[in-house]
Amino acid sequence: MAAIALTIAGSDSGGGAGIQADLKAMSALGVFGASVITAITAQNTQAVTAVHGVPLDVIAAQIDAVLSDLDVKAIKIGMLATPEIIHTVAQGLETFKGPVVLDPVMIAKSGDALLAQEAVRTLREVMVPAATVLTPNLPEAACLLDATPAQSPDEMAAQGQALCALGAGAVLMKGGHGSGDTCHDLLVDPSGIVATFQAPRQNTKNTHGTGCTLSSSIAAGLARGLPLRDAVAQAHDYLQGAIARADELKIGAGHGPVHHFHRIWPA
Repeated sequence: MAAIALTIAGSDSGGGAGIQADLKAMSALGVFGASVITAITAQNTQAVTAVHGVPLDVIAAQIDAVLSDLDVKAIKIGMLATPEIIHTVAQGLETFKGPVVLDPVMIAKSGDALLAQEAVRTLREVMVPAATVLTPNLPEAACLLDATPAQSPDEMAAQGQALCALGAGAVLMKGGHGSGDTCHDLLVDPSGIVATFQAPRQNTKNTHGTGCTLSSSIAAGLARGLPLRDAVAQAHDYLQGAIARADELKIGAGHGPVHHFHRIWPA
């Protein structure tokens, strides 16, 4: 029987991030992906030119349709553009007992905002406590905490624990926005650092969808029954390979996508 994971996120018409990236990553990792679309974006590798929120009743109906029929083992949550959408998703998941991976999507790779400013507090108060693991990059973590971005592993760990204090079961502090030749990701729980994941910083502009891909890959691992630390380790290795092969795709003129099927498509 196939393991099933659900992604609740926005649609990227360019195919590199959001729902499209999530389903590609889940498929590449051997997990059947279902989806609930929260917003439709007109987006490519260079810009987000339009965002249309899906009506709340349709979001709720999608959640009910999937969870009432499919044996979903894990859920990844991405773009939730407004407070109303956040509340709708939270209500739809009230009876779900499996792990939830929350990627607090705020800004697209192009720099365009994907989360309304007034929704940040709602995300912090409503969704963060529902997360088995929260996966912010450094600017997102700082925004959730009304702080400045962490500059060192010690500051990353402290901010991760502060986010755990808001209710998250664990936090993966992603170091992609940091400096230096090595990228450090820290898995933190209320007791401190659980694991550190390091990789050389790769020289490519084709990193569109990295956050979506990582969080959905973690959800895929959890759906297959992996412990959180192992699910994160698997997702980290998979994403590093997808970034390393990203330049082969040659998609668009801006920030192109990572190569989700780098283990399948020939070099």
